[in-house]
Amino acid sequence: MPSGAGLRGGESSIWSRDFGLFFGARAVAKLGDTMLPVALAAGLLRHGHGAGAVGLAMAATTVCFAGLVIFGGVFADRFSTRLLMIGADLVRLGAQALAAVIFFTGHVVLWQICAIGAVNGAAAALFQPGVASTVPRLAADVQKANGAIRVAESTASLAGPAAAGVLVGLASPGAVFAAHAATYGVSALCLLLLRLPPPRAGSQPHSEGFRADLVQGWREFRARTWLWGVIAVYSVLMITTIGPTVPLVATLVVQDHGSGAYGLVNSALGAGTVIGGLIALRLRPRRMLRAGSFALVANCAFPVSVGAGLDVPLMAAGAAVAGAGASFWGVMWATSVQTQVPPDVLNRIHAYDVAGSLAMLPVGQALAGPAASAFGAEAVLITGGAMTVVVVLALLSVPAIRGLVRADAHTGPPATSGQGKAPGPGPASGHGSERGPVARPRAHTRTSDLKRD
Repeated sequence: MPSGAGLRGGESSIWSRDFGLFFGARAVAKLGDTMLPVALAAGLLRHGHGAGAVGLAMAATTVCFAGLVIFGGVFADRFSTRLLMIGADLVRLGAQALAAVIFFTGHVVLWQICAIGAVNGAAAALFQPGVASTVPRLAADVQKANGAIRVAESTASLAGPAAAGVLVGLASPGAVFAAHAATYGVSALCLLLLRLPPPRAGSQPHSEGFRADLVQGWREFRARTWLWGVIAVYSVLMITTIGPTVPLVATLVVQDHGSGAYGLVNSALGAGTVIGGLIALRLRPRRMLRAGSFALVANCAFPVSVGAGLDVPLMAAGAAVAGAGASFWGVMWATSVQTQVPPDVLNRIHAYDVAGSLAMLPVGQALAGPAASAFGAEAVLITGGAMTVVVVLALLSVPAIRGLVRADAHTGPPATSGQGKAPGPGPASGHGSERGPVARPRAHTRTSDLKRD
């Protein structure tokens, strides 16, 4: 059993030294990541580059991340996830430190900033897949752990842009890049001090080479209708709602009410995600994806409130409601993936999940401008809100999605000793299970990781 899985007052406690270290690593890294857009925008604009340059620098990171994360998932299943994450943090520490030097010296060349962004994206592609398998190894209550991490990351998202703005005002954009580099240093230190619990015998996967592992991950992904079904349907939401919302909301709110109002609305959105994470800490639905789908309906409140031209307080309220619904859905989805997928392919599955979720976001962002020119920004946002409801109905129409039962539904609370049985009944083979988890211990990992971790 993972460390920190004892019971307190009849409920499992997620808090242990090791989970606390991982929690801190995720929170501080998120703080730094949300500072970066402010630093890029302020730094590039100050040195004579336009908005297009800012977008290009950000795109360099996103493209490399989305294009390489699937390969990162294979590496994470073949090698020590902890060491991969530490290495990725150290690479990003060096890259952002170099960016800080560039901005401090004032000799800012766009291709250099884009190259640094590409390196950061590649490092993130190695880091992210390991997150999925680390959470269930550290906490017996995976949902509660995901809820706590979501609250921390949401809080950091609120503080990050504000902190970056203060540093830009008091010092320079280079100071923000230096602070961002430091957050990766703190994250790497936390992960270095982290000790993953020993894996159980019998969970070591058989590898036939990189390409074979990649193909196996794809087969495992396709074998689960609830998994690829959610991603396929969610891609529609990316194109019609999430992608257009950010640029169009920014344009309308700033034009009609000023940048201060836009900051208020964004803060409300962040506060809503904190609330959603807190709800996910307590509410434990038997069918998690069904409950998460219903919560996702709330996501329509943000684009509709802006598209309808409501007052700033009502737009802020809509943003908060949307943030809470999206955050709750995120915890339900992450927990389902981490508890329903065999641990020997979990990192690869998570990589396909991340890549599939991100693939359509740039499409939605790119289509936002032409659609707004043709139909009006308000109409596009209201249509996006309506499409949220359509997407939820599509999710609920798939039996494998709405009927998926949580992994621990039949086992009661987690066991209190290392001899306790891991939650999750399932068929003996486990592969392709639609209705329940596989019959493999959820907290297991590879025997080879025992030496590496």
